[in-house]
Amino acid sequence: MARTGRRDYGSILLGSSKESGVKQRVRIQTLLTSSIVFANLVGAIMAITLTSVGIPEPSVFRSNLWWVNFIALPVYVVFAFVIGIVLGTVVVVRDLRWAIQDREPTKKDARRARRAPIRLLGLQAALWAGAVVFFTLAYGIPDPDLIPKMFFVVGLSGVVVVAISSLLIEFSLRPVAAELISAGYGRRKRSGVRSRSVTSWMVGSAIPIVGILLVVMFGAFRDETTKLDLFVGVMVLALTALATGLILTLLSSLSVIGPIRSVRSAMGRVQAGRLDDADLVVYDGTELGDLQAGFNSMVGGLREREHMRDMFGRHVGREVAAAALSSDPELGGIERVVAAVFVDVIGSTTLAAQRSPVEVVEILNRFFAVIVAAVEEQKGLVNKFEGDAVLAIFGAPLALPDAAGAALAAARHISMRLRSEVPELSAGIGISHGPVVAGNVGAIERFEYTVIGDPVNESARLSELAKRDPLRPLASGRAMDAVKGDEGRYWRRAETVTLRGRTQETVVYELDDVDDRDDTDDSEGAEGVENIDEIGDRVGSDEA
Repeated sequence: MARTGRRDYGSILLGSSKESGVKQRVRIQTLLTSSIVFANLVGAIMAITLTSVGIPEPSVFRSNLWWVNFIALPVYVVFAFVIGIVLGTVVVVRDLRWAIQDREPTKKDARRARRAPIRLLGLQAALWAGAVVFFTLAYGIPDPDLIPKMFFVVGLSGVVVVAISSLLIEFSLRPVAAELISAGYGRRKRSGVRSRSVTSWMVGSAIPIVGILLVVMFGAFRDETTKLDLFVGVMVLALTALATGLILTLLSSLSVIGPIRSVRSAMGRVQAGRLDDADLVVYDGTELGDLQAGFNSMVGGLREREHMRDMFGRHVGREVAAAALSSDPELGGIERVVAAVFVDVIGSTTLAAQRSPVEVVEILNRFFAVIVAAVEEQKGLVNKFEGDAVLAIFGAPLALPDAAGAALAAARHISMRLRSEVPELSAGIGISHGPVVAGNVGAIERFEYTVIGDPVNESARLSELAKRDPLRPLASGRAMDAVKGDEGRYWRRAETVTLRGRTQETVVYELDDVDDRDDTDDSEGAEGVENIDEIGDRVGSDEA
């Protein structure tokens, strides 16, 4: 049983692909031995039934044939059983030594492993061919009339045994076939689904029907044959055809159902989103193996696509990625009313001078993680990472019922979390609101989703002003006027100023629920102003 409850090789009898090598080899040898014993038992029962009941005349139960019935027959059966088991085990151990030793097969190992089923079938065929010759002579010399009967009965039983053995041996060696395929030695094309079906029909139906015709023909030429004997013979052969046909049809159908069932089960895992657990063990040597391999290729493509979708979403934002994947991307944009949040680190140059680059990156990653979490919690989009500054947008590309309220809430949460989670850094946070153009900017070969408009520039300038007191994010009057919920109760009007690069005055609001205020270094704030000049002009400023 597979570790996940799956039947990796199409049957619970074959165990899991993660099973230990020793346990799997013992399982394979047990199945091979049981399969050969079962097939020969079916053949023996068939031979005895046909000899004694199906074709009763000429009878083999005569006094002058006692030595054949009670000495030669048991001796040959025991001899064939012992030889079959011993030689079969030797063949398997020799040809599958690489599998027993748990090592990768070489080209020579693969060639010998493919010959193992043929050798086992050849051994069974040789033993039954010997039985045909031996029993035909043993019974035919005392009574020549028994020659056609014994030849037909033992020969038919041998053919059935070989047919059943071929299907069971192939079933038992599925784990070995899977290892060969995974090692890159390909799948056999000689034995397909069609050949299995034809073999099952020939052995289960065609040969018994020919036997019925022969019984009728022999009965017609024998004066002592009665209608009852003819009826019984035809009836037994018909029942034999039904039994052997059923066995072979079931075995043949199972060899088809196993791979199809594994594909169907894996499809269920794909539909459930479990792509990492959807790969199949390719073990079939026919067209069904191509189906399994093709399914694995499809899953690999889906897994790669999901990985690229995930990476794409991480780079540009989930909403932007979803919009790009749902339609053909085009340059240009549309006008949207959004809220913009600009967050910029204070004293980044001092931080870089006092700490190693590895430490700086680790601190910045924690800083960005706080911002991303707060923005995504409010359904916003982190649009840009500009060195040590971040631009977040609310209302594009995903429309929000209260974009201004979401932006203010995100800024408030960022301010509180930075104090506790990233105490090494302080940041100025500015919030604005208004119309922008949102869309793809760049060249058709390489572009990015962005927003351009006055709110972006205003939020950058407000973050510059907020560096005077990094514990209090600053928001424009336009942002406060656009709030539809109760987020405004956390903010108070602070002042009216003319921001750098602007001609009109801006009404400024500040966060009102600040506890445990810390003093800020004016020199670091000045440095931050110098930094924001450079970044704000790059990201959506009117002058740009």
